[in-house]
Parts: sequence; C-alpha cells; structure tokens
Amino acid sequence: MNIKKSIVLRVRIVFLLVCLFACAILYKIVQIQVLDGTKWKQISKERRIRYQPVPATRGNIYSDNESILATSLPFYRVAFDPAIAQAETFNTGIDSLAMLLSRFYKDQSPEHYRRKIKNARHAGRRYIRLNSRQINYQEKKMMANWPIFRAGKNKGGVIFEKVEKRFKPFGMLAERTIGFINEDKNGAGLEFSFNGDLAGTDGEALFERIAGGNKPIYDGTEVAPQNGYDIKTTIDINLQDVAENALYKALVEKNADYGCVILMEVKTGEIKAMANLGKTKGGYIEDYNYAVGNQGRTEPGSTFKLASMMALFEHTNLGLADTVDAGDGRYRIKNTTMTDVKIGGYGKISVQDVFEKSSNIGVAKLIQENFGDNQQAFVDYLHKFGLSSTLGFQMDGEARPYIKNTSDKTWYGTTLTSMSIGYEMKLAPLQTLALYNAVANNGVKVQPIIVKEIRRADQVVQTFQTRVLNERIASEETIKKVRTMLEGVIQNGTAKNLRSADYKIAGKTGTARKVKDGKYVRLYSTSFAGYFPADNPKYSCIVIIDSPRGVNVYGGDVAAPVFKEVADKAYARDLAMHQPLRARVVPNKDSLPQVKAGSLEDLSLIMNRIGVSNHSTATNDDEWVRVTPQMRSLKFEPNPVRGGQVPDVTGMTLRDALFILGNQHLKVSVEGTGKRVVKQSVQAGTEINKETKITIVLS
Repeated sequence: MNIKKSIVLRVRIVFLLVCLFACAILYKIVQIQVLDGTKWKQISKERRIRYQPVPATRGNIYSDNESILATSLPFYRVAFDPAIAQAETFNTGIDSLAMLLSRFYKDQSPEHYRRKIKNARHAGRRYIRLNSRQINYQEKKMMANWPIFRAGKNKGGVIFEKVEKRFKPFGMLAERTIGFINEDKNGAGLEFSFNGDLAGTDGEALFERIAGGNKPIYDGTEVAPQNGYDIKTTIDINLQDVAENALYKALVEKNADYGCVILMEVKTGEIKAMANLGKTKGGYIEDYNYAVGNQGRTEPGSTFKLASMMALFEHTNLGLADTVDAGDGRYRIKNTTMTDVKIGGYGKISVQDVFEKSSNIGVAKLIQENFGDNQQAFVDYLHKFGLSSTLGFQMDGEARPYIKNTSDKTWYGTTLTSMSIGYEMKLAPLQTLALYNAVANNGVKVQPIIVKEIRRADQVVQTFQTRVLNERIASEETIKKVRTMLEGVIQNGTAKNLRSADYKIAGKTGTARKVKDGKYVRLYSTSFAGYFPADNPKYSCIVIIDSPRGVNVYGGDVAAPVFKEVADKAYARDLAMHQPLRARVVPNKDSLPQVKAGSLEDLSLIMNRIGVSNHSTATNDDEWVRVTPQMRSLKFEPNPVRGGQVPDVTGMTLRDALFILGNQHLKVSVEGTGKRVVKQSVQAGTEINKETKITIVLS
C-alpha cells in the first residue's frame, strides 16, 4: 500500500512540473508575441533590411580609331513582389500574365505560373524570381506593358534586376591584352590594370532579405552608381589582326610552344599590336602575355649582341672595318667551348661581319679582349642602356629583368663571354624591343605605352604622353655604327630573306638554347628584333617563337618571316612612309555633321548643344531614329526596333549597333574598322530564329 501511494505521489509531482513548464512556455510565447512583439519585429526588420551595393556600368575599351574592343551590354532577370498589387489589379490580370509568361519562357504551363504567383501572394511573400533566364532590353520594354506589370514596380510589383555582360566585338583578337577581371577582382591585361578607372563607383540601395532572394526597396535614400571611365588604347585593330595571323601561321607550321609579336611606334612608344599565343590541347589561344610577363622572360640570345656591340663602341675606338680572328669555329674559355654555326669557322673577319653573321666567337673575343680586365665596366654599360630596370609599363605584371653583376655568387670565369651573346641573363620581349626602338630613335629611349586616354564620354579625364626614359643611351657615333650593322644583317647577313625592294629593314636574328632541369637542351627560343623603314624608322617590332620543331629552327628561318609579313602590311597601309601626305582639305564650316542614325535622345541633345538645327517626325516612344539632312538642318525619322525582327543598324555607331543586336539575341560578328556601320549581312525586317547570325561591316 505504501508503495502504491509513493508511485501516485511521484506521478502527481511530475504532472505538476509538466504543467508548470507548459505554463512557462505559454507565458514566454505571450511575452514575445504580444508584450515584446513590437520590439522583436523591429529587430527582425533591421536584420532583414540592409544597404547593399548597386553595381556601376563598366567603362568601354577602345582602339586607337575608337573601335570598341570591350563593352558592357545590359540584360535583366525578372522578379516579382506578388503582394504589392491591389486585389482588383491582381485578380483581373493574373490569368493573362501567367499565359504571357508561359508563352515567353516556354518552360512551364500557364497554370504553373498562375499557381506559383498566387501561392506566393497568399503566403505573403514579397519576392519571387519568375525565371532564371536573362532577358534583353527590348524584351524588358515589352514585359513592362504586360498585365499587373504595367502598373510599375511600386504598384504592380515587377522587379527588373539588371545584369551586365562584357562583350568583345572582335572576339579573340587581342584577348589577353584586353584581359579580364573576375568576381574576386583578380585578372589580367587592361581590364585588370585599369580596373580602378573602368569599374566606376558602385551605388547603394536598401534591400530586404526574404525567401527567394533580395528585394530592392526604393525609399529615396538610394545612391546612384557612378559609371566607369572609358579608356582609349593605342592598339590598331588592323595591325593587331595582321600580327596575330602571321604569328599563328608560324606557330602551327613549326609546332612551337608559344610566341609573341609587339609592334611599336618609334617616336611615341605607342604599341600598335601586341599578340600572344600559346599552345593548348585545342590549338593556339591568347593564354598569357608572353610579351611582358615572367613566362616570356628568357635568355635573349643573339638579339642581345646589339647591346654588346654598343658597349664596345662606347668603351673603345673600335671601327666597323676592324678585324677579329673568329678562328675555326671553336673557342675555349676556361673549361667550356664556344662554337659558331659555320663548320670550320669564319676565320679573320671584320667587326661588321661579326654582327652580320652573328658570330658568337667574334663577339665573345671582342668583349673578352676589351673588358676582361674590368668586367664590371661591361655590366655598367648594360645598366646605362636601361636593361636592368623595368620600363614602368602601364599593364600590371611586367617581368623584372635579370642582369648579373660581378658581385653575384653565380659570376664565373665564363660569365662575361656568355652574357656578351645573350646568356646568363633574362629579359622580357618588350624590354629587348625598347633597346632596339631607342637605336631607331637616334638614342632616345622612350617608355612604351598602350593606353592613351581615360575619358568619360567625350570628356578627356587623363592623357598619357610620350615619356622619355633616357635622353641618350649612347653617343651619336655609336648609334650610327650599330644602325649600319643592323641594316647589314638584312642586306648581307642572317636575315637576307627580309630584303625588300620597297623599303629597308634593320634588325637582328636571335636563337637561344633553352634550359630544362638545369641543362641546355636542343630546343630554342627564336627571335627577330628590328625596325623599319631603316632610313627613317616609323615602327619597331620584335617576334618571339619559342621551341619551334622540325628543320630550319633558327631565328632567321622562323621569327624573321613573321616580322617581314607584319612589316609589309604596316608599310602598305601607311602612305606616309612611301609617298608625300596629301594636302589637307579645309572643312566647310557650313557643312552638317555626318550623322546617319542613333538614339533620338542622344542625337537631339548633341545637336542642340553644338547649335545644329534639327526637327523630328518621331514621337517620345521612338527610341531610335534615322537622320536625313535637309538644307542646313537635320531631320529625325523613326527607325523602329521590333521584337523578333532584324533591326536596321546601318549608320549607327558600333556600340549602339551592338546594344540593339545583342538585345535581339543575335549572334554578331564585326568586320572592318571605323566608327559607323555601313553594311549588315541580314536584311532589316527578317524574322529572327535561334540560328540567326549577323555580320556588320564598319567604315
């Protein structure tokens, strides 16, 4: 009996404790929901609502003639606040809206969209993404007139989330030079190096974090983003295309590992072409900037003999007709043997012949005889020529040159002679080219540049002028001697295949053995560096072909022909190099601007600001117009862009054309250079399908 009473007592105690615990929970619920409800709702709202950045539109990258190399085109994702619309607006429009969404996206039935939106409205959700597919600007304008959506974002609940895509009209052309930047702000090329200017300044707006994503709140506190600046490069699209094609053919023919071409204006240092191609499983692509970066920094080989000869002429009274005994083609230095290409050697030859025939022994003997007792003096001349310093190039990633000093632990008894022929040191191709460019420029060494201006629209924010790095790298007499030698290489030496009846070329071939696992192997880095026309230099150029395979793998056989093709094309299209400039035609001040087509708003604004009379038959709903001159005024006529049809973009600027065609989901390719579209491959008004491609021609 006592046991029974004990058990009942324990059960009652447990029951009482459970009841007390339940009451405590109930009290806490009432306290949170009712007594402190306002407080917790406010805290929840503060945590859900926060300021987030609104991305700025990235600036454009232009070529030297203002052809667009990279631009940003706007696209949108469609989201919806189903709870914001009034009941009458929602109920009368939901069926039509669901049907239009189904027809447009073609992925779900109207019932699916209707149920999705209604369920979200009943659940009080303030944000749903209707579809992950991105739409273009024309589609956005069309959707904005759909039921419910037409009431706008504040009364209809439609949310068009802007997404920008980077577009390169010329495809792979100069891809690595243009570069990229990823979400982590890492990248390469101009996009990365000038990101601070191109990116602009992000704005800020309130966003509410809710199920399905972040919904923007437009409460008047938002800060508009400041769009990025545009940059104008020195790149010539035509010459860039020539350089890449010539390089590509040589790489394929010789099954080489990689190659690069740099073409630069002698006086200004402006880079007109910079091509970089590396071998991948799929072929050759612009995978790295070998012209500037560490992976392209190699032992220059015989192209460095120019610096060695300059040091000799600066240090001695040596003349081009003086002689040196190159012997039988073998030269013993300490415990190593240096050889020449010619079997049996060159014997006793002139200094001019030493350079033209690229005699390793001839150069090494001259350097050893004149600098053997003061080896640091030779190194000091290399410093004077600027070969041990970076150029301060505008793009990030310039390799640091490596020039040994006599105090280095790796300076051996053979180092002086090895350096004299381009070994035991490393230079990037651009750094070697800068030396040749200085010789072409009568001893004035200028800094290479690839960006000329930073602009906002037509307003120039910053200009980059030609900067002189060294007023005179060597005496006038030395420059005259080495220029004679460089011309002799083409006339009588290792690059006779470059001779032209139309103009003179000056330059030097290079063939340097590659190092693998600490040993020199039978793979070569071949090169040719020079300038043209030799008597009045306009351009300097360097070509590198790394690890060519097969027969004839020397610089004169592999790299020199690429130089010749680039030089021929540059010479052919630059009339100033081979005939007098035509007299300039004085413009007629009464003539009208050569405007063909464009945005009504932009053209009206521009014409009004410059004082050109204009009138329009277009309405405010007509965004695009064609322009017809009438007497001394311009007439704007509608140029409608209809969904599903190819628009007429002739006469427009490249950017406007890309904007319109991209919004029509057309695959676009660009031919020619210039500021305006003169021809399109698909006739305006043609129905668009998934396979429609269009080519636009610039002039």
